[in-house]
Amino acid sequence: MPRDGLIEDVSVKPDTDIQFDKPSVDDGSDVWALVQDINALDDNSMYCNLLQCSHFADTCVVARHEGRLVGWMSGYRPPKSPNTLFVWQVAVHPSMRGKGVAGRMIRWVLERPWNKDVIRVQSTITRSNDASWALFRSVADRYDADLSYDAHFEKDRHFDGEAPTEYLVTIAPLQRAVIRQAA
Repeated sequence: MPRDGLIEDVSVKPDTDIQFDKPSVDDGSDVWALVQDINALDDNSMYCNLLQCSHFADTCVVARHEGRLVGWMSGYRPPKSPNTLFVWQVAVHPSMRGKGVAGRMIRWVLERPWNKDVIRVQSTITRSNDASWALFRSVADRYDADLSYDAHFEKDRHFDGEAPTEYLVTIAPLQRAVIRQAA
């Protein structure tokens, strides 16, 4: 039985209409459930997701198909780098993968009036996360920007050997007038 608000299995064509919205506090528990259902993602507390959906709603997005939550992107603008969108987490329900939902969520957040002055996107990615590397390469291409990366949170130094090194990916400068329409 699917959790309330989630789709367990659907066939959707790539051109199917998906609605992107600014999250509200009412989305917090559905976001938490979506992330719990995706084994590859780090789990945050439901309280964290509630804060993201309320305090950081201007830099986050939910994606819905037929009224059900199928995607989530959390991000924030670091206080010491206010022209940067740091993408914290991207979650797409397995039934919706391969339809460009992740890239469309990032673009949706970047094109919101609140984020028009963002000139760079950052995130951390493990070396083995091929899907995230492909996503962020496509964002760099879409905005005709350079992509660079360096070790940021290191396996032995920061994670006590418990998690792989996370590389800080930087996409900059974003060329707003060049936005390419690739999926």
